[in-house]
Amino acid sequence: MSRLRFPGLIDAHVHLRDPGATHKEDWSSGTAAALAGGFTCVLAMPNTQPPLTDNTSLQTTLATAAANAHCDYGVYAGGTELNAAAVAALAPHTAGLKLYLNETYGQLRIEDLGALHAHMQAWPATRPLLCHAEGHNVPAAILLAMLAKRSVHICHVSRAAEIAVIRAAKARGLAVTCEVTPHHLLLTQADAAALSPGRAEVRPALNNAADQAALWEAVQSGVVDCIATDHAPHLPAEKDGPQPPPGFPGLETALALLLSAPTPRRLSQAQLVALLHTNPARIFGLPAQPDTWVEVDPQQKWEVRGADFLSRSKWSPFEGWQLTGRVHSVCLRGQLAFADGQLLAKPGSGRLAALPPV
Repeated sequence: MSRLRFPGLIDAHVHLRDPGATHKEDWSSGTAAALAGGFTCVLAMPNTQPPLTDNTSLQTTLATAAANAHCDYGVYAGGTELNAAAVAALAPHTAGLKLYLNETYGQLRIEDLGALHAHMQAWPATRPLLCHAEGHNVPAAILLAMLAKRSVHICHVSRAAEIAVIRAAKARGLAVTCEVTPHHLLLTQADAAALSPGRAEVRPALNNAADQAALWEAVQSGVVDCIATDHAPHLPAEKDGPQPPPGFPGLETALALLLSAPTPRRLSQAQLVALLHTNPARIFGLPAQPDTWVEVDPQQKWEVRGADFLSRSKWSPFEGWQLTGRVHSVCLRGQLAFADGQLLAKPGSGRLAALPPV
């Protein structure tokens, strides 16, 4: 069988831990891992140390990314309970605003309803606004977005009840989009027993079989707009420690996991292109990457071994899984960036994605 060719994939939800926790990941290692997984553009979350919440932290992050990124990128600003007016000024230079309404890694959680409402009103309606929202916070976020006459993107949906609310909102014509992760599609609470307690820690938590089935149905029916990894790297020693941080690495396994999914749930190449390229480009206003493509060997069999990752995380919840289909080569703007397992793109060759005017 000949190789499959994809456009450059887009991961709209990654954590690169730079600044503040570069022992876990930085702009160089994270974007190298992205290319190894077929992603030519990543959008980085703001819950770094310090978080990206003002112009100073934005400029620091952009300078670091410009010097070190191997693939194209964008960055999100982070909302706090106090910065609704100030952070809106960053909109022209960021891929969107991220609001954390539930427990997560870092210190950006918003619990005050007034602050959430203020962000919905202040952030420009022409720029994406994303929410880490679980349970009752899903309809709350959708309602406040509707009142502000703006769109909202719900990150890493994991439960049947949440996707049901999103389906109903879409049926009413509300401007809501959403994403799911490969780990919520392929792992459940039952699988957590095969992992150590720390290595099973992730937010949102792993779901049950009924939740998982609902997510797959929503993917197949088009209710889910994107698949995003929520690449959240931590070292094995941290995951095995007394206070394991939540999160799974995912950039280097996502595409292969989807290509290897059981036949009733396996997605077509056209579906994968929509979920991993077309829809995220549309939702986040990302420009086309000329002469950019990913070639995949659909017959290559390989075993997931975290020790072989380009990511600094060096572990995976899918450790030992036997997969079929692997990225063979990646071309970014006419230059080979990754081929035959070797990173070819130089640090700093990635570009900040040009965004439409606010």
